[in-house]
Parts: sequence; structure tokens; C-alpha cells
Amino acid sequence: MKRLIVWAILMGAIAYGGAKFYLHKEVSNAMDMAVMMVSPYASIQYDGVASTMSGELTVEDVIVRVKGFRDEIYIDRVGINTPNFFSLLELSDLMTMQGNSMPEYFGFIVEGLRIPVDADYFHEVYELTLAEHDASDAREAAAECAGKYGFSPQALADLGYTEQVISMSMTVRDQESKYTIDMAVNMDDMWELDAKIALSGNILAEMSKGALYRPRFGALNLEFTDQSLNDRVEIYCGKRGLSPAETLQAQMDAFKYSGESNGIEFDDLILEPYQEFLEGKSKLFVTARPTKPIAFSQIDLYKPSDVPALLKLEAEAQ
Repeated sequence: MKRLIVWAILMGAIAYGGAKFYLHKEVSNAMDMAVMMVSPYASIQYDGVASTMSGELTVEDVIVRVKGFRDEIYIDRVGINTPNFFSLLELSDLMTMQGNSMPEYFGFIVEGLRIPVDADYFHEVYELTLAEHDASDAREAAAECAGKYGFSPQALADLGYTEQVISMSMTVRDQESKYTIDMAVNMDDMWELDAKIALSGNILAEMSKGALYRPRFGALNLEFTDQSLNDRVEIYCGKRGLSPAETLQAQMDAFKYSGESNGIEFDDLILEPYQEFLEGKSKLFVTARPTKPIAFSQIDLYKPSDVPALLKLEAEAQ
């Protein structure tokens, strides 16, 4: 019996090692192909591939150099997350069109995406953002210190940041007639976002529609946590000559603009809690509960002022 147990453990270890080798080889081949495909536009380096019994498969220590730019993009690790190692194998089969079932859930991981605030590509992206929004007031103190169009490289430096460190995860769960997306985003020493979004339909059936895919929004739960950004903005705006009241107004104007840019005119059910959040509360909770699932494309048909009621959009600051 003892010998059988030893043999069973040995065979299990060999099987696990073989499966792990297969996965790592598949991912390495895919990465090599991706590196070759993007080579006209960027160069990518990475240290290796890692996987765990808990179901994570990641590419480690990634460095991206975009052609035409001097500075680099660093990522500590990027990959996927599944319920367990066997789910990784199932997902591998599905991606190669050999399987026909999804794992209980699958997700994406990005940890430690590092963007220096003085990176040349960040300057370029910010200027393109201003041009896209026709931001004539972008250089005004109120717009810049409140980040109306996103914070400029100089504003981030003045807020006390040398780099933006971003980590995020997104998990998709298929649940019969709906599927949910859980998302977590963290900007080190700035803010943290946790969101759950419910969409109608079967995810495999919906994805098979390709360009005809029209997601139908069912519900939203969002939790936004301030880590230090609100205090930094208040201090920075003060240095730019704004009074506390003017700073608050600049932040509210930036928030309203973010809604308008996405076709939503926020009402008092959102604006009043958001003001409480800016005035000292550390968390903002936002929910949306439309009466029935609604296609995102249909939302554009409504007046911006009607969208909050359509989505039953509400907020609470704590």
C-alpha cells in the first residue's frame, strides 16, 4: 500500500509537471508570436511565465518600449486567473477551439503597471486627450488642479507623485441567463475602485455574435475609495490660488464634465453624495438598477438629463 501511495504521488507530480510545461510552452509561444506581431510598433521583453495551483497564469516582469518614444512601460506581472490549475487547461482548450465550456469564472490580472509622470509617451497621450476634448480651458488653474481632463504630468508632480502605479483585475462569471463582471482597480496612494456589473445573456453565445454583440446592462454596484488624492488636490488648488470653495466647485465641475462626456447629466441623487465625498468622506457608493436590462446603444437615444432616471442611478457617501 505504501508503495502504491508513493507511486500515485509520483505520477501526480509528473502529470502536473507535464501539464505545467505544456501551459508554459503554449504561453511562451503565444508571447513570442505577440512580440513578433507588434515589433513594427513596439518591443516587448519579459522574464518568464509562472502558474499556480490556484489557477493563475502570468507573464512576469514585462518591459514595453513603444517605437518613437524613449521611455519604457513596466509591468510587474500580467495574466489570467481561473478557479484552479485544471481550469487553466480547460481555458487553454477553449482558446484553441478544442473545448466548448467555460470555467466557472475567468479573469485578467495586471499588477504593478508603472508610468513615470515625466514619461514622454504620457505627455503625448495627455496632449492627445486635450485635443480630443477641444479643451480650451485645460491650462486654467481650476481645470488643471481638479483634473478635469485627467491630471497633466506637471499636475501629478505637483500633487506629489513621481509615478502612477496601477494594478487591476477583472473577473467574468457566467450565471445561466446573465454574466457578471467584477473589477478592482488600484492607483497607489490615489484611489481604489471596486465594481460589479451584471449583463444579460450567456457569455459564449454573446461573444459568438462578434461585431453584432450588443451587451445589455442589468445592474451596477460601485465602491470608490479615496486614498489621499482629495487632500492633495485641495492643497494643490490652494497653491494655484483657489479658495476652498473654488476648489470644491472645480472638482464638482470636473465630475459633471466626466458625466457629460459619457452622455449623462448627473442629478442631485449623485451630485450631493459626491460633494459629501469631496468634503471629507472617504468612500462613495454608486448603484444602478434599471427596471429591465437595457442595451448600451439604446442609452445614447435618451437625453443626458433622463439617463440617471433610466438607470435608476443613486449614490451614497460614507
